[in-house]
Amino acid sequence: MDQLPSILPVLPIRNSVIFPSVSMPLMVGRQRSLKALEGAELFGNLLLVVTQKAITTRDPLPEDLYTVGTLCKIESVTNTDTESRQIVVTGIARYQVAEYMQPDEFSNYLSARGEIVADVASQDEVRVLALLNNLKTLAREILELLPGSTEPLIKLINRVDDAGYLSNICAAYLNLSLAEKQALLENTSIESRIESLLEAMRKERDVLNVQHEIRDKLSERLNKSQREALLREQLRTIRTELGEEEGGEANEEIEQRLKDAKLSEDAAKQAKEELKKLNSLPAASAEYHVIRTYLELIASLPWSISTKDNIDLKRARQILDEDHYGLEQVKKRILQYLAVAKLKHDLHGPILCLVGPPGVGKTSLGQSIARALGRKFIRTSLGGVRDEAEIRGHRRTYVGAMPGRIIQSIKRAGSRNPLMMLDEIDKLRSDFHGDPSAAMLEVLDPEQNKSFTDHYLDVPFDLSDVFFVATANIVDTIPGPLRDRMEIIEVHGYTIQEKLAIAKNHLIPKELREHGFKPHQVQFEDEALIQVITHYTREAGVRELERKIAALLRGVAEQIVSTMDEVPEEYQKKVTLPELKSFLGPEKYFPEKAERLMKPGVATGLAWTPQGGDLIFIEGTKMPGKGSLILTGQLGEVMKESAQIALSLARSLSLSGKNIRLDVSNQDVHIHVPAGAIPKDGPSAGITIFSALVSLMLETPLPSSLGMTGEITLRGVVLPVGGIKEKVIAAHRAGLTTLIMSKKNQADIEDVPAEVKTSLEFKFVETLEEVMEVVFGQKATLAPVKISSSPFAA
Repeated sequence: MDQLPSILPVLPIRNSVIFPSVSMPLMVGRQRSLKALEGAELFGNLLLVVTQKAITTRDPLPEDLYTVGTLCKIESVTNTDTESRQIVVTGIARYQVAEYMQPDEFSNYLSARGEIVADVASQDEVRVLALLNNLKTLAREILELLPGSTEPLIKLINRVDDAGYLSNICAAYLNLSLAEKQALLENTSIESRIESLLEAMRKERDVLNVQHEIRDKLSERLNKSQREALLREQLRTIRTELGEEEGGEANEEIEQRLKDAKLSEDAAKQAKEELKKLNSLPAASAEYHVIRTYLELIASLPWSISTKDNIDLKRARQILDEDHYGLEQVKKRILQYLAVAKLKHDLHGPILCLVGPPGVGKTSLGQSIARALGRKFIRTSLGGVRDEAEIRGHRRTYVGAMPGRIIQSIKRAGSRNPLMMLDEIDKLRSDFHGDPSAAMLEVLDPEQNKSFTDHYLDVPFDLSDVFFVATANIVDTIPGPLRDRMEIIEVHGYTIQEKLAIAKNHLIPKELREHGFKPHQVQFEDEALIQVITHYTREAGVRELERKIAALLRGVAEQIVSTMDEVPEEYQKKVTLPELKSFLGPEKYFPEKAERLMKPGVATGLAWTPQGGDLIFIEGTKMPGKGSLILTGQLGEVMKESAQIALSLARSLSLSGKNIRLDVSNQDVHIHVPAGAIPKDGPSAGITIFSALVSLMLETPLPSSLGMTGEITLRGVVLPVGGIKEKVIAAHRAGLTTLIMSKKNQADIEDVPAEVKTSLEFKFVETLEEVMEVVFGQKATLAPVKISSSPFAA
């Protein structure tokens, strides 16, 4: 071009990039862009077309535009009904912007100064020719895959010999992102530009190939469906001429099954109506399969099939003793329930709920009850269920609808009076899908479950003969109305001696069978088993103990296989105490009292967890400060309040007429409960925190064999707490010898196993003055305290 203006009007565009040698229509509507068109008339209809970086920018500034655009010539301008104008521009050359200039009073549009950028040709003409041929081939393949007539475009491509021109044409019309097209515009190397285009065009060709295959398959499928519809219509006409009812023969089997099922009156009426619909539908109909599935469910439910109860208390006691060691209170309650059922001649009564830590045998107790009664056993897990439809089922109007877990369990059991174990009932959850615990109210209410209606089944089913036994780890999370329908039976953790007996009588024989050993081939020393129980496991149940026994047997199996192929009949092996480390590695747990060096300000408390009892350590220290109480260890609100009460009582304590309270004006107290990652809450650590604070004030350490639990009040009264049996067993397991608790908890000690009670000394107290006398051997009184300083912060 002979004379190119030094300054050109700029036309920003969105959603597209214009390449040299390519003509493109544009719609111009922004005021500055219209002014730029008018300015272009002064420069021979030349303007600079530049793509803006963000398509949402309404009035782009220089920083919103790319610095490489296309010098274009306006070919035509057409006015529209609105203020916009439609123009056609043809790209002339790439243009590198050196500077953008803002609109002024003479030119109310954006303008730019720069220079034309020429394409850089490759010196390797043979390579460029090869790239050009590949570009033509890919372009032809893409055009052939596009719908419509593309023959004129293919002929045009075949005539092009200019690599730069063809690369610009392909870049302009290829389906690329805005950033990719701008990168091609800025690439002045013809060779590099063609290489980038080839990569993008190969991807485009592959996508078009897949789309072409999908269109072909869809066309074949439609043709097949039309053909099948025509044949079905002809078949229907033939059957009508022959007087045959469509589908009658195919549905005779389901009709006979419905007759044999001895349905209830409501179910028989519903099944008759659905069967009539089924016989009038073609087998290929979608509704046909929905109705068929529904009728098959009705036919497979045990409407009249039940097992006969065999209530023999001696046999039931024998089975419970065979399957479970200990748990005397639980066995007693189950036998009482069966005795009442035998007198009433039915098992209609309260729903049992076995509550206890994991691994104590709640689920297996349900299996033993079913075996004692001669009933089918079916387990339904409710853990994590958060949709009411999981219990009641989905209505058949939904695609993929299915019955709820209760009806499905009855179907699997094959009996209308099984023992149904509702496992993990405390872990039901509710959300926007509904509250499954509310649906369980009807299931577990003897007055309502006679006519339980599943949404999918849509007819009443009698659940009154089902023996429901629920299990839970904790009672607190069970909703009140649901808990009210069940009788709670607590299943406590095992002592060391009980675990030893369970291991010898149940776990070891079971694991010997599973590992291919005979009973006489591998034996365990009692000392080794006790060491595994106390130093390799820490649990209320026996699941981890079972895994450790399995690990020991795997170690023995490895020793045998390394020297011989199979176990000889005469082989005998006794696992001893020194061998544990080689099989199980180093000990993982140690007695809790040995883990703490008892210093002033440290006290041992007893805690209850869903996994059983445990020890909890209260650590206190004092330091110069402003009278603040610092609490750490992820404590809950109730436990924080207990600490505040304990500090108030400790500060009001007088010993032999001498006040030992802290000087709150210059002392801070810090109380920490270790295992900071575990949330802790509850009032039962009250006397433990109090004892730790008094120990800190007197600078007197507490005995490491002393444990305590109890809630305190501002009057210095020690209140009773729960979970006593689990706490006492945990204290015994940890090696404590003396326990302090509220006098009102004395009755709870009766549930503690005898071997545990005989090894512990219990101190029952009513007030903190008694706690002081037991712990420190000194008489003390609680007196009101007058504090002149501001209250401490908790």
